Order: sequence, then structure tokens, then C-alpha cells
Amino acid sequence: MAEFKTFSQKTADVKRRWILIDASEAPLGRVATEIAKYLIGKYKPTYTPHVDGGDYVVVINAAKAVVTGNKETGKIYYRHSGFPGGIKDATLADVRAKAPERIIESAVKGMIPRNKLAADRLARLRVFAGSEHAHTAQTPEKVEVK
Repeated sequence: MAEFKTFSQKTADVKRRWILIDASEAPLGRVATEIAKYLIGKYKPTYTPHVDGGDYVVVINAAKAVVTGNKETGKIYYRHSGFPGGIKDATLADVRAKAPERIIESAVKGMIPRNKLAADRLARLRVFAGSEHAHTAQTPEKVEVK
């Protein structure tokens, strides 16, 4: 009988691609799940849970991120300064006006597993408010979000 070995990817064997995603094509949650899938590398047949085998993801049009319902005024982003009484909040509309990249980063951060690989995965996420990005030299592949 043939003896089969379980495949385990090594860090040196990781092949990373550059992916381009347009945030204005689909709702925020759907875009964030696609981004997380590519950052983790779970779509690859070589996926190994303890090895960071994900890709680089470039997101454009973060300022035009689509939300449904009353999330524009009802969704609240919290941050804390670390001092007593130092909690601050902002609605989605406020964050979109001030730092639209934070909308995508926050949504994707919530979908990445909380482990030792999370910081490195989020470091490969590049978010831009407009349609222009600084990674044309890497020739990212455009991915449609359905």
C-alpha cells in the first residue's frame, strides 16, 4: 500500500502575488472577506495554518466603500487613549471624511485570526483612498469582488 505524506509548506517555499481590489465594487463586508482570504492565503492549495503564505493586497477607492442600511451614521468606531475617560468615537461618515483607509483596515483586521501571524498579514495590506496607488511597478492582478 502506498504511503502518503501530509504536505506542510515551508516559509522559504512561499510564493507571494500582488492583488488589486476595488472597494467601490461591492459592500464593505464582502470586500473585507475577499481581502482577508488573500492575506491569509487560504485559497491556495499549499495553505498551511502555521505558515504565513498570503499575498500582498492593494485596495483602491477606500473613500467610495459601499455600505448598506443606516451604517453611514449608525456604525461607530471606538478608540481609547489609554487614560481614564479617554474613549473617543466616530461614525462611519466621520471616519470616511478624515481617514477613509481606516474603514477597510478595521474591517479586514476583524476578519484576520488573532495569532502571531496577524501583524505580518496586516502589514501586507496597502489601502488607498482614491483610484491611484503607488504599486504599479508590482503589476498587481485585478480581482473582481462579486
